[in-house]
Parts: sequence; structure tokens; C-alpha cells
Amino acid sequence: MTYHMPAEWTEHERTLMAWPTRPELWGEVFAEAQREYAAVARAIAEFEPVTMVARPGQGAEAREQCGDGVEVVELPIDDSWFRDSGPIFVLGPDGSRAGVDFRFNSWGEKHHPWDTDDKIAALLIERLGAPRIGSTMILEGGSITVDGEGTLITTEQCLLHPNRNPALSKAQIEAELIAKLGVSKVIWLPYGGLEDRETDGHVDGVCAFVAPGRVLISLPDDPTHPDYHRMQENRAALESATDAQGRKFELIDLPQTAFAEVDGHLTEVGYLNFYIANGGVVVPIADVPSDAAALAVIAAALPDRKVVGVRARVIGYGGGGVHCITQQVPAETLGATA
Repeated sequence: MTYHMPAEWTEHERTLMAWPTRPELWGEVFAEAQREYAAVARAIAEFEPVTMVARPGQGAEAREQCGDGVEVVELPIDDSWFRDSGPIFVLGPDGSRAGVDFRFNSWGEKHHPWDTDDKIAALLIERLGAPRIGSTMILEGGSITVDGEGTLITTEQCLLHPNRNPALSKAQIEAELIAKLGVSKVIWLPYGGLEDRETDGHVDGVCAFVAPGRVLISLPDDPTHPDYHRMQENRAALESATDAQGRKFELIDLPQTAFAEVDGHLTEVGYLNFYIANGGVVVPIADVPSDAAALAVIAAALPDRKVVGVRARVIGYGGGGVHCITQQVPAETLGATA
């Protein structure tokens, strides 16, 4: 059977999240990180079911903070970024669901241990009763965005980094994306974020599909922003590209940026790192004046969904945003035809 990865706006059965586990990652703001994760889970639960995976023995704490509207299950995990360590779900022509289990090495072996997180995708696929599609390639879900119609966008900065798949060529990586995710065209942008040292430049800090042929792209309007010129080059690459259907892209610029001080560090909170849920969009905000304008841009790009901002300063400090800590499980539509 030929499977394909649906777009994020496809109807979801649920959202998967993982409860923060590493106090050493968060330091003095660990408790605040837990509060922000819980707030994101509650916001998403207004639109669709949420399953929060907690390390064994930490389920009660997660339930208390997330509330009755969020399901909590206990499974072994090392860390709490399910966009990257969790499974990527694909759909068959009959609407059936399978889970792709790429390898995970903690963003190039940055945090030890990671062997349990490398196994969590298979556990979740089994728990959801889906067939497992294995891959020996290291890949994080935050490094790709798809339109559900054959197009995938990624960054060379991340996927070609030698700390992921040093034995694979660009062509081999592209072939595996096509084979496992059912896409037919891969668009390579040159850059992720300059200061995105945690993920080495994931695309979910750069751009996101919001509809077939429509891409929301980060384009800082501040010339002093470290990504000012890099994002202009990414935009130029998309302007000259076409999608798998031969369409030119409609590009929507997101010029707003936000910085906040967290535990003595100036931290960027990336508005683009939002999550599209059933009928809604949950966006990381920093409680700064630029929040409102950024939410307005996102609302205009996704006009049929309710846009909700959730404070995510500490999640940004940890290296991500709302998108980084979530993973969608698309609903099965058995009986569908290709």
C-alpha cells in the first residue's frame, strides 16, 4: 500500500505531547516549563483530544496540572519534544493510518541519554494499533512541512548537518523522504535560524504550509535580526520554486519577532512555531507588544480557524515552541479512495 503524509490541517484524531522530564535542561524554570506545557495541552484540548505521555511515576503530576480534559498515560521517555521523537503518521489510499518510525539521536547527540526516545515512536504506533513503517534514517518532524499534495519543504542547514546522517547524500535523504512520506517533490531551503543551535535549523522556525500552494514564512522586518538576510534568501528560493502540482507559491510574510528574558537569557519566542488543530491554531506568544500583530497575520492566513495565543517563553528557552512539543495523529477515514 502507498501511504502519504497528510497536511497538518487534515482532521486529527488527537494530539500527542510529552511531559517535561529533564530538570537539568530547564534549570530554575523547570516548574514554569511544566506550567507552559500544561497550558498548551489545555488550549489544544479545546479543539481535539490530547494524550500527554509522562515518564512512569510522573503521571499524577501531569494530570494535576493539565486537568481532566487531557488524557495522561505513563510510558518511558527521555525528553519532551514529540514533534521530533514521536512517530509521523501517514494515510493510505483507503484512509487507513500507519506510523513512520524514523531514528532519533537527540538532535545530533546533544542530550544524553536518548535511547528511550528513539524507541517511543514504535511504542506509540503500537498503542494506536497502526502498522509500523521503519526507517534507518535520522529525522525529526520539526525539520519538514508538507502540503498533503506531494510537496515537502525542509532546510539544508538541518538535514544535511553531519551530526544526523553523515553516510547519506542529499539525494539519498531526499529519496527516503519520498519513499516513507509519500511526497513527490522536496524543496530545500538554504537556512534555518542562525541561532537555532538546538535543532540545527528546523523548518518549523522558518516557514509552514497553511494551505496547498500557500506558505507562511518568517521574514523579520528588523535589519538587525540575526536571520534578516537568511530569511530573505529562503523567501527568494520559494519565489523561484513550484510545488508538486506545478503551482507557484503564494507567500505570506510574518515580519513580527519576539524576545523575552528567561532565567537571565534573552530568548526568542518564534510565532511561526504554531500548531494547527481541528478548528484552531495554538500560537506561542511572549507577552510583548508584537504578539497581537503576529496573531493577526496568522489568523488572516488561516481564516477558518480560531487563533489562540499561549505564553511560551520558557518553551522557547528550552529550544522550541508549540509545534515542537506536539504531534498530530490524523483521523482514519476508512473507505476513502485515492
